[in-house]
Amino acid sequence: MMLMCPQKRFVSLLFPITLIALLFSANLQAQSKKSTSSKKAVSKKSATQAKDARKGKSAKDTKKEQLAKKKGKADKSTAKKLTPKELRRQKELDAREARNNKKSSKKTAEARRIEAERRREAEARRQAALAEQRRREQAAREARERRLAFERGLRTTTVDNIAKDDQSGEDLNVRHAAVNALGGHAGTVVVMEAKTGKILTIVNQDWAIRDSFKPCSTIKLVTGVGGLNENIIDTEGHITNSSTRMPLDYALAKSNNGYFQRVGINMGSAKMVQYARMLGLGERTGINADGETPGKVPFNNNNARIYSHGDDFAVTPLQLAVLVSSLSNGGKKVVPQINRQRVERTAMTPQIQRQVSLPQRSIEGVLPGMIGAAEFGTAHRGVDASMGVAGKTGSCIERGSWVGLFASVAPVEDPKYSVVVITRGQSERGKYAAAIAGKVYQALSPQIHRNRDLLYARQLKIKPVFETAAAGEADEGEDADTADNGDQPAPIIVGSQPRTTVAAVPQQAEPKKMVQKTVQSQPVLGPVIIQYDRSGAEKKTRPRIVTNE
Repeated sequence: MMLMCPQKRFVSLLFPITLIALLFSANLQAQSKKSTSSKKAVSKKSATQAKDARKGKSAKDTKKEQLAKKKGKADKSTAKKLTPKELRRQKELDAREARNNKKSSKKTAEARRIEAERRREAEARRQAALAEQRRREQAAREARERRLAFERGLRTTTVDNIAKDDQSGEDLNVRHAAVNALGGHAGTVVVMEAKTGKILTIVNQDWAIRDSFKPCSTIKLVTGVGGLNENIIDTEGHITNSSTRMPLDYALAKSNNGYFQRVGINMGSAKMVQYARMLGLGERTGINADGETPGKVPFNNNNARIYSHGDDFAVTPLQLAVLVSSLSNGGKKVVPQINRQRVERTAMTPQIQRQVSLPQRSIEGVLPGMIGAAEFGTAHRGVDASMGVAGKTGSCIERGSWVGLFASVAPVEDPKYSVVVITRGQSERGKYAAAIAGKVYQALSPQIHRNRDLLYARQLKIKPVFETAAAGEADEGEDADTADNGDQPAPIIVGSQPRTTVAAVPQQAEPKKMVQKTVQSQPVLGPVIIQYDRSGAEKKTRPRIVTNE
């Protein structure tokens, strides 16, 4: 057994070898089949993808479709499994969802429509606002153009009138100075000898002789004279029976409206008219020129503004020149004269129209206030007070534009010249008219000589100290002639320089409103009787106007 034949040993080994070979061969065949099937699957998949790509589908889309198909099959299989009740419930849910979707789409459409409408309305409002803005801008431009055209028209008219002025008999040097002083302003300038009435020049004679203007605050000179003569203003310049302690000098210098409205209301419109006519307003001056207008006075007007603003008055520059001359001449009313002919120049003598029948205190009582206007008041920036200028400014609106006035004399203690300036335009005020007059006085300065001894002898200086004991008046200034500013404590004046009070002044009850609406009342003017008492005291020797009020 141990020595078995080699052939038998080989046969016994061959069987296992053959078995192993068969197993190995079967394994190789199986792997070959698997590899072949995977290659076929890959090639099939690649072919499908290529086909889908030709149709415009990606692998991702194809996968989604397959999933959708599977889901649909699952839904069908699930639906097949649902009971009839569950199916109805599912249908109701689906219908409700559809209705909700429809409502949601309707709401979305409605919201879009509302939003579109809101935007349209907003755009319409924006366009309307832009149109309104353009309209207002256009209206403003047109108004500005109208104002500019009006201003140009005033200046053009002034230039044309000056070119047509008759210069015969005038002092050409004074005329040249007056024309230069007027410059580009639309207005008129009158320069007259205060004592003789001789006209040195009238620039823009059409406005000065044949036209008339609202006097504005220059009318306060008439109110002051009437108040003094009627004892409504006492010897200290205070309004009798009134809580206000502002004196006349300061009220004139600062052009205080409330003060003169109180005086005028106590005096009455009828007497105001009579004093105005006594001082030359409302009648022709008698100048030797054609077409002089008499102006007008406010009959039957009880508005308080006639005493402070000159409502319903109309005056000429010549009338104002005569007025301020008579105040500084002790009541002598001169007649303006133009020396146009050689005979007139050689034989001309001063003509006195008539003497104002009022005492010196009443006539000259307003002069210190006129001096104050030049020293510290409404005209102090325009004139040189050292030349003895005494005047009154005025600023108000008339005929669609501002009017600036200044009526003055110099030197006040011994008047030589009367200078009156009236200007028109949107930028005009009394202080600018005073500045024009100031330039004229500078040109006349070589002929102006002061006599301060005479100034003190006539007692024309403002009292050294005066103080308001109570609140009552506001400093309104030359631009306040169109409205009242209300009551405030007034300052103390030392000499000619104002200084404000240090101690607080107790507040008084609010005074009655002075400005009233203009109404036409029944005629109150009756026969005028001038009463004299030559034997009594000062109060009884003063002539007074008596009416049937």
